[in-house]
Order: sequence, then structure tokens, then C-alpha cells
Amino acid sequence: MGMAKFSVFMATVLLFCGLSAPLPALDLPTRKIEDDSDLRIELKDAWFTESPNRVLNRKSEYRTLKGGGRVQVRVQAEKGEFMIILARELTGPSGAGAGNSSYPGWAQGSWVLTRNISDGSPSRIRVFLRSDPYTYIQFRPFTKDKSQIDAVLYDGYVVRSQPLAIPFERLYVLPMEDILSVLGDKFPRRYFDPDPLMYRDSRAFIEEVRSRLPGLSFRDDGAIDAEGNYVFIDTLLSQDGEAGLNCSGFAKWIVDGMIRPLTGERLDIAPLKDAFDGRGNSFTEQWESIKDPFFGLDWSRNLASRANFVLRSPAFAALEEFEVRDWPFSQVVIRKTASSKTSSYPGYLENAGFGFEGLHPLLYTLAIDEPGRLYLAAVNNEIGAPVTSQNLRGLPRLRQYFHIAVLVPYFNEYGNFAVAVFESAEETSFTRFKTRYPGAFVNLSRIPIEKRFDP
Repeated sequence: MGMAKFSVFMATVLLFCGLSAPLPALDLPTRKIEDDSDLRIELKDAWFTESPNRVLNRKSEYRTLKGGGRVQVRVQAEKGEFMIILARELTGPSGAGAGNSSYPGWAQGSWVLTRNISDGSPSRIRVFLRSDPYTYIQFRPFTKDKSQIDAVLYDGYVVRSQPLAIPFERLYVLPMEDILSVLGDKFPRRYFDPDPLMYRDSRAFIEEVRSRLPGLSFRDDGAIDAEGNYVFIDTLLSQDGEAGLNCSGFAKWIVDGMIRPLTGERLDIAPLKDAFDGRGNSFTEQWESIKDPFFGLDWSRNLASRANFVLRSPAFAALEEFEVRDWPFSQVVIRKTASSKTSSYPGYLENAGFGFEGLHPLLYTLAIDEPGRLYLAAVNNEIGAPVTSQNLRGLPRLRQYFHIAVLVPYFNEYGNFAVAVFESAEETSFTRFKTRYPGAFVNLSRIPIEKRFDP
């Protein structure tokens, strides 16, 4: 099943769940997922290798695994392909809605085989190790004696086309743990086993920030100085009329809220505007006084440096300690309205950061690898008219940092991944944020989350 068709499939299974479907109960560690290989052995001849016409005419069945888990076995056809879905039961958590259940096709342990309608040949097996439609592993035929495995996290491939010394059709019946054991440490299991307890401080911090947002307003160029006065960042003069914060001032407000309980002081504004070492060149120098292209980068780096100095140690105030420069995936899925494609991902670019197309899987992996962190996101892009036949000289194309947001990736108490976005004195949607700037880049500076918050 291609990625575009998978998108259709996911829309279908999400619709199947219904808008009122309960949150899933807390997932098990992946090694404790109830094995369904006995069921797959029973289904192989009638569902996995039988002719397409016969399989497509089969009605859904409900089966119970030896350990008591419920599975709905069903078939679903798309253009040119059909899927045999072993959908595990998704049950609501305790409390309100307890006992409600559904079979969406992506609950933890669900198993999906895709075959070609014309000749019945298999194209892939997709397995959901978490109750999350956007994290899964998939197997594809490779040679007579080998398969290939991918591991996908929010459209980012942390494993891509890794050879697996098992014939594809043997995967129909083998226990999943036996398959993964063949891969050993080549399978990054940690990305499928988040511990919600590790994100208690992140969740508490998010709620604390949210509780204070009603008292804030947006004001262009607005910030709070070291004395607690609302001023303009450019002139440092007091604001007139309704006081407020812009995106930069709001990021400072959040950082002040974490370090003030420890230092008793807010940060001075002037030092935050200073050029941070290691950016720009002789070409950009002539434009800094006119366009100030690096303001957002300097501001976010200075904030992160000071925060890490206070919250960790002076050693962590260095750029190489707080700036995100690593990424664990080499390819991402680029989605458009009617299509999608897999593309190589260049990762970190000096003085630009990461392309937005990889931001979601990057934040997911950062949440796993570095729990208890927030990220100052300095959004940037090259701005300026290119050279054309009508404008032979053109205008200089400068990388301009034009926005700052605070991103907090975390897992809720049920193990569901989310990203809280705070920008310009309000909380906004991550879906909206990550699609708002097509073609842009984001430079990320990490800051440890402090339990106490008092801006």
C-alpha cells in the first residue's frame, strides 16, 4: 500500500472510530504485547494466500486470543489493493467512558497485510506497536530469502529498507518478538516504548503556562524588562495603552518564569539582542543594521544560553550544548492534498536548522531521547526577490528569522504524543504551526523544564 493510499486508509479507520471514540488505555511495553501468531496461522490459508475474490467476499470475524485480547478480522479494498486487517480492540480508560471499545486498525498490536487485487501478491505488512496511527513498523518483500523492514514515526523513517533474513511469507505466522529479535539493536525499540511518567513535569509546566495566558495580550515589539515593566524591545521605552508581548517577548516571559524562582530576577532585554557567536558572514554584516535578519536567532540563543546556565550549569550555556543538531531519520513523507511521496531529509543546516517537513518526527524522537525539555523555535527562511531577466541584479536573498515559538513535546498520561505550542501570548495548534510556513526552516534551542514557574 503506497503512502497516499495509506492516508486514505487512516482516514477510514479514524472515521470508523468516530469522533466520540474514547482515548486508548495505557499501552503495554512492546515486549508484552499479546502474541497473535496462533491466530495468524489459522487465518493464513483462508485470508493471506487465498484468491483475492474469495477474500474480498469474506465477512468480518471476531476472534479471541489465548490471553483474552479481542481481534476483529476484516478486509478493506482500495484502488488496486486490498488489506486484511487484524484490528485489536481499543478500550477506553477507567473513569468516564470506561468500557467503550472499537477496532480502528491502529490499536496496539494491530496487524495489516496489503495485497494486490489483480494477482493477490503481497506488498507489505504493517504492524502498530503503539496505539497511534502515525507510529508503526512495516515489512516489504525483498528477495526470495529476505524481507525489508521500515520503522516510521510521524512520517519520518528511523529505519528504512533494513534487510531482514526472513522470507516475507514466513512473517505471516512468526511471533513479532521473534522477528524483532533477529534485528537486535538495529531496531530502535525505545521509540515505541515511551514512559508517560517521564513527562509529569512537562505536563505540569504546560498547565501552569496555560493558566496564566488569560492575563496576557499581544503587542507588537512588546516585552517585560528586568524590573517587570512592559516596554518596547527596540527602544526599551515604556509601552503606552494596552500592554502586551510579541513572540520574542513572550518567549522571554516563559524563560523568565523558569529562572526567576531560582535567581529572583528577570533577564535584561539589551543583552538578548546581542549577536550570538557563530552566525552570519561578511555579506550579511552590511544588512544587519537595515534588516536585522538574525534577530530571532540571536534572541532565542541568548535566552537558551542564559536558561541553561541557570537551570543546569555554566558548561551548558555553550551553543553546542543547547542547540539541536542531531536527527535520527534520513527520509520523510511529504504530503500534499492528493498525493504523498518519500523524500530524503537533509537534517540540520548551519544557521538555518531543520526543514519543517521533518519537525514532527524530530520532536517525537526528541521527546523520547530527552524527556523534560522545551524548545525555542526560531522560524526562518530566505527572503528577497531572485534575479530575473527583468531585474538582472535582483535583491539580496537573506535568511531572515521572523518568528519565535515555544514547543513542548510530551506524552500524556495515557501515552499519547502531543506538542504544546506557545507563541505571541497564546497557545496555538501544532498542526497549524507545522503547516503555516511551507518551505521554511526552524532552529531549535533546548531548555530543561523547571517545576517552579513564576514570570
